[in-house]
Amino acid sequence: MQQKFDSKTTGDWSSKEAVRNSALKLFNRIGADGTSVRAIAQDAGVNPALVSYYFGGKQGLLEQLMASFFEGYLKCMEASVTETLASNLTAAERLIAVADVLIAYQQENFYLSRFVHREMTRDTQLVRELMASYLMKEKFFLLQLIHESLPQLSREVLAAEFTVLQFRDLIQMPFLQPQYLQEVYYFQPSEPAFRKVYLRSIRQWAEHTAADSRRMPIPSPINA
Repeated sequence: MQQKFDSKTTGDWSSKEAVRNSALKLFNRIGADGTSVRAIAQDAGVNPALVSYYFGGKQGLLEQLMASFFEGYLKCMEASVTETLASNLTAAERLIAVADVLIAYQQENFYLSRFVHREMTRDTQLVRELMASYLMKEKFFLLQLIHESLPQLSREVLAAEFTVLQFRDLIQMPFLQPQYLQEVYYFQPSEPAFRKVYLRSIRQWAEHTAADSRRMPIPSPINA
């Protein structure tokens, strides 16, 4: 009879977490392609067979890490967008509130965020699948935020979409390029103090974007 592992036991859970944490550390350091199952198991101090048992191999582990990031990220995004749209906040304040929540989530999951954002720049089957699912949801939530907060943007073709892209880049850039920020500008994106200062810049962008949208001309009616 095949042995069954009880995932509720402390030892089994801690071994699974050790595998996950070791994989994330090695994936960040040398990349997923350069990391072997044996290296992950050795770093975690477990039998290599456990990697396959828990995750179905390295590819399954990679998929689990990326899915876990997006599930948490989108859960935070949906809750924040829903809450801010139901509030009496100004358009700029809504954008800042959502940005704060999402930046905080990425700081709390710094190495996972860094790894996932880097992986999403690759052209792989997994990335295409994630884009077709998780990133389409992200697009929906962010467009909802922009359309309801800045309805004037609907007056110009693709204005809302380009605003979403700018907003998304502001939120994710520190975690896509942390090494650049650390080595060149001596910023520490994982530190709470960074979020506080960075949100000031996002506030300036949000207020400027809101002001610009209010000045957008109303399209002239088309004569029959």
